[in-house]
Amino acid sequence: MNRREFLVGAGSLAIAAKPLFAAAQTSSRSAIFPASVRADFPSVLKETYLNSASMHPVGTFAAEAIKKVVDYRLLGAGNGADFNARAQEDLKAKFGAMINAKATEIAYTANTTDGENIVVMGLELAKQKGSNIVIDELHFTSSLYMYKELEKKGVQLRIVKHKNWAIDPEDMAKAIDKNTRLVSMAMVSNVNGFMHDVKAVTSIAHARGAHVFADIIQAVGAVPVDVKALGIDFASSGTYKWLMGERGIGFLYVREDLQGTVLPTTRYGHRQVSNFNRAQLTWEPMPGAARYETGGIPVIMAAAVNAGIDYVNKCGLTNIRMHAQQLTDRLQKELPPLGYKPLTPIDTQTPIVAFEVKDAAATTKMLQAGHVAGTVIANENRIRLAVSVFNTHEDIDRAVAVLGGKTSSIL
Repeated sequence: MNRREFLVGAGSLAIAAKPLFAAAQTSSRSAIFPASVRADFPSVLKETYLNSASMHPVGTFAAEAIKKVVDYRLLGAGNGADFNARAQEDLKAKFGAMINAKATEIAYTANTTDGENIVVMGLELAKQKGSNIVIDELHFTSSLYMYKELEKKGVQLRIVKHKNWAIDPEDMAKAIDKNTRLVSMAMVSNVNGFMHDVKAVTSIAHARGAHVFADIIQAVGAVPVDVKALGIDFASSGTYKWLMGERGIGFLYVREDLQGTVLPTTRYGHRQVSNFNRAQLTWEPMPGAARYETGGIPVIMAAAVNAGIDYVNKCGLTNIRMHAQQLTDRLQKELPPLGYKPLTPIDTQTPIVAFEVKDAAATTKMLQAGHVAGTVIANENRIRLAVSVFNTHEDIDRAVAVLGGKTSSIL
């Protein structure tokens, strides 16, 4: 099964809710979403925002959810609504449904990197002499840094290089052997939106006795994620990108049969136990992945992502992908003639595209002057643009004009 076939087939697994916004397909520039969607993100009315891979704009739905919790905390019972223990458990189930996992396979974390640290430290990779870790150079900065630090402690680190800004599963296969303990990858790379052939990599890893961690922050809410079908053992994600939440809370997925055995608890806190008896110092362990949690979670942020997931489900992942593809296809077609070398494989099915720039400082000035938000990585001469549900063809018109040096004519 190729990547396109997988995305079509897995969409129904990732988002079960029937979308409320119907897709329109009358032309290549027809709107997938009604104007009301753009109105749900007020900040994007002030600039052309193509930077959701960095930080998704806050939606009115998330703001309303936050306000309900604040009103409850500020004004007391009878005002707003607390995001209580029941709501927190329901949110685990809701996120789990997005990735085809049980609620008991989901733990709360602070962010994506926090989740990856729980996995890496629980596996005690630094103590496994003679073992190796396999990653690739399109992984996230924090991951590359973490594994390089582990290398200093004696772990053999193998970094697979990209070929034309994609990672070939065959190159991953050459790096993975019987001594590989962990393969770690970003399912969708923040560098350029490249999406791994995850199933191919996990099949290789499992055949050779390795486990697989996936950073899914740039994937979940943007493309189908089915951890069971893809063979992912561990995964983590923040919530402030395609889940349309906010910073400060994330999720960790740990496959049920690996909990407490392959991945033991390394941190301790009251969220791991119930029926605590202070006099006798007895308690009952909480079931499932709660064993990886410690103290209280930021309930205001939890309320925000809860509303964000509801909004993604309402839009429908199939519609989200159709919408993004229209816009990224245009960027892939219209920016190269202006001198921007594409750094994203042409068949990439994600909302992120990247291009090489000749002068990062000049590109930054053009974006600022044209009121276009994107990410310019100066030391790598790279620009990254990302589209979301609120973006329109007019946004692409403006971005192309601005990057083509026509800023003054469109102001």
